[in-house]
Amino acid sequence: MENMILQPIVVGGQTFKNRIMFPPLTTGYEKNGMISEQDMGFYTRLAKGGVGYIVLGDVAPINSFSPTPKLFDDSQIPAFKALADSVHAYGTKLGIQIFHPEYDVDAINSLFMQKKFDEMRQRLHHDMMFFTDEASEEMLMSIIDKMCACAVRAQKAGVDVIQIHGDRLNGCLCSTRMNHRTDKFGGSLENRVRFARMLTRAIRKAVPGMIIDYKLSIVTPQRGKGGIDEADAVQFAQWLVEDGVDMFHVAQANHTGNMADTIPPMGVQPYGFFVRIAGDIKKAVNVPVSAVGRIVDAEMAERVIESGMADMVAVGRPLLADPDWGAKIAAGKACDIRRCISCNKGCTDAIQNRQFLSCVLNAENGYENSRSIQPAAQKKKVAVLGGGPAGLEAARVAALRGHDVTLFEKTTSLGGQLNIACVPPRKEEMRRAAQDLIRAVCNAGVHLCMGQTRTAEQLQEAGFEAVINAVGAHSAAPRIPGIDGVNVADAWKVLAGEQQVYGTVAVIGGGMVGCETAEYLAARGCKVSVIEMMDKIAAGESTTILPTLLENYKTYGVEQYPSHKVKEFRMDAVVCENKDGAEVTIPCDYIVLAMGARSNEFDAAALEAANIPVYSIGDAAGKAADISNAIRTGYDTACQL
Repeated sequence: MENMILQPIVVGGQTFKNRIMFPPLTTGYEKNGMISEQDMGFYTRLAKGGVGYIVLGDVAPINSFSPTPKLFDDSQIPAFKALADSVHAYGTKLGIQIFHPEYDVDAINSLFMQKKFDEMRQRLHHDMMFFTDEASEEMLMSIIDKMCACAVRAQKAGVDVIQIHGDRLNGCLCSTRMNHRTDKFGGSLENRVRFARMLTRAIRKAVPGMIIDYKLSIVTPQRGKGGIDEADAVQFAQWLVEDGVDMFHVAQANHTGNMADTIPPMGVQPYGFFVRIAGDIKKAVNVPVSAVGRIVDAEMAERVIESGMADMVAVGRPLLADPDWGAKIAAGKACDIRRCISCNKGCTDAIQNRQFLSCVLNAENGYENSRSIQPAAQKKKVAVLGGGPAGLEAARVAALRGHDVTLFEKTTSLGGQLNIACVPPRKEEMRRAAQDLIRAVCNAGVHLCMGQTRTAEQLQEAGFEAVINAVGAHSAAPRIPGIDGVNVADAWKVLAGEQQVYGTVAVIGGGMVGCETAEYLAARGCKVSVIEMMDKIAAGESTTILPTLLENYKTYGVEQYPSHKVKEFRMDAVVCENKDGAEVTIPCDYIVLAMGARSNEFDAAALEAANIPVYSIGDAAGKAADISNAIRTGYDTACQL
């Protein structure tokens, strides 16, 4: 049976080649709001991989200083045209999502130009709270005019779809929680949606030949502020169809200050958490509907379509991890899709830190123009030492380039630290990363030697022409008095199930491993304290994950001791020194060490003496880091061979 997700669909009189949609995401690829070479590479790669419909997120019809694409001037049309032409070459439809921020852009730009930055910040903060209520009718009408002018430019550029953003200023006006107006734009449902409906009708008139997609941002009882209340969503959608909307993109409304609401990290929201609500809209309207929200694999996406809950499936982060969804499903290889783990590390966190979109599992994402797997000029016999993420990625890429690759792993299982990273609460989705890397290595024809190590001499004798050292790291254990006590355990071994602890536990180290081990033990009934030398606990944790972690700490009564330096381990306590130099004794039955990692050693002397190149990658390269570093160094090194 043919996959329903690959079947064409007619929207607004135009045929979309399939039902795979890339939803609006801020990428950070634009240079001063201009479509860049990075944009071209990224979106073209999505089209080439088989995406049927791409939406450019947050396209500004005004010259705001938000780091998003801009289309407020005719001089910007050619760049959008080049992008439209590029994705059209693969039969992909292109949409732009028009939005207006919930602040007075002109006033804020003016303060910015005058370098009155304090006033600007003050004004911005004020507007985010009150602009919805204070914008004059005249100003709202001029915003509609600007959005229509933007839509006309998009049409000239050959863009297929205008998506109206149902969040931001538009959503604030629709919202029962953000809109306190007493004029014709406030109060009743009809009044609150008046701006959205006027905007929709104006765009319908301005670009009669274009498809209008409406991002229906819905405020649920649990989450969101700016958007339409769930109870009113069906009525609103029906009105919008009367106004000329051709399709809906049904999504969680944001505006809560926590990006985890709309881009939830692993374990925080159930899979497909917005599918049912999309289904409620679909039942009530006679136009296509797309669903989004933690739809992580092709089977789940297919199920959404088959269940009749939606006509299209929007997958944002999953297409960053693997842009080839369409191509792999069409080839009957959906099981080979590299699945997103919803870690938010490379994507959401990067955008919030004013960096650009990337993916920790896919070294090519964001670097489409500079990273690709090319056939090796000279095929070599390559050894990879270590089957963690760095070694697996290096082996995969080297084999795909045509090298004869053998991977040696000293234990009897592949995956390395991923096998313990998936143990703490909410982290089981990390398993997908290990499963997909292992599958990819097997598909690429890598020879696997499990439960085996090789010395440099043995590798030389076996005729290997290049060696990749991916032997990883071990948990660090500095020489603290009492560290050899029977009550001192290691976080890695605790998570691996090799060591057990009970009762009152002091976790030493408030980095990610320590914080997650603390949460894991607390959930299992231990009374836990986290002791950290620095002044902040969980400093490296994602801003979308941190609120949940801290909430659980509160629930389980996990105590935090930042700025505490450990002096001694006793059988019944940890002795520390606080930032004032005073001695603090923290009682405990067990002490669990999470004090960082040190690279494992590999003696490469014999290989170097024989002029056989040795490349160290991932945690073995002198400094233990994270999965992003493991994948990136594995990929880049294999491309150099």
